[in-house]
Amino acid sequence: MSTGATGPRRSRFRAALARPGGPALGTWVKLPVTESVELLALAGFDFVVVDLEHAPIDMQTAYQLIGTANQLGLGSIVRIPALEPGVVQRVLDAGAEGVMVPHVDTVEQARAAVSAVRFPPLGARGVGSTSRAGAWGATARAEYLRYGQEEVVLIAQIESARAASSAGAIAAVPGVDALLVGAADLSTSEGTTEDDPRIVSLVTAAVEDCLAAGVPIGNAGAATAESVRRAVATGYTFTLLGNDAGLLGAAARAAVEAGRSVRRLG
Repeated sequence: MSTGATGPRRSRFRAALARPGGPALGTWVKLPVTESVELLALAGFDFVVVDLEHAPIDMQTAYQLIGTANQLGLGSIVRIPALEPGVVQRVLDAGAEGVMVPHVDTVEQARAAVSAVRFPPLGARGVGSTSRAGAWGATARAEYLRYGQEEVVLIAQIESARAASSAGAIAAVPGVDALLVGAADLSTSEGTTEDDPRIVSLVTAAVEDCLAAGVPIGNAGAATAESVRRAVATGYTFTLLGNDAGLLGAAARAAVEAGRSVRRLG
């Protein structure tokens, strides 16, 4: 919680987007250990995305990762494997600031995601204010509902040519808060690579259409300054810098390379 248990809770992800001076910075969490989240918080990330699609993280572990992020001041987004309202309900009542839904190709799929994420009348999410999201009942029902409607973030992933062509319309669906371009899936679905001019053109148009709709859009890239520069140049307002496993591996390789560079005397 960003304030007292009974006070208004604010989205750290939204606050990071609103901060001037550069894109909001996040990373994927793929390792099923809370220490990853602790280290990422210490590093200064704005938010993490707990990856239930491409990592061996179960619901109990996700629950612990979300709680750790919240306590340490990190925005906590969960990428679900597919749109399943029951899973959405559980991760949001576990206290996640938002949900990322993969493979949103159409306006109809975006509306289905909104239905799962939002309370009536905008959606069909069930009320569970005695969960962590409601501070175990300490938060007033009205505040719990307000947070779910106004602060919880729904991010739709754009991962196909069809989705890229519909990005502006998807972004305009009430209840969709942001888009994330999955360039790897997009290019693979077209049988090519991310630097193919056709893919670059699709992505550029998707970013322009999304920003024209007044909705933030982000990407996932490498953990380098050059990757962030490219993201900013493309128009992305948030970016994911690698993932916890990759960051650990890169640091480990750098340590070994530094050690191997030293030779014994004699």
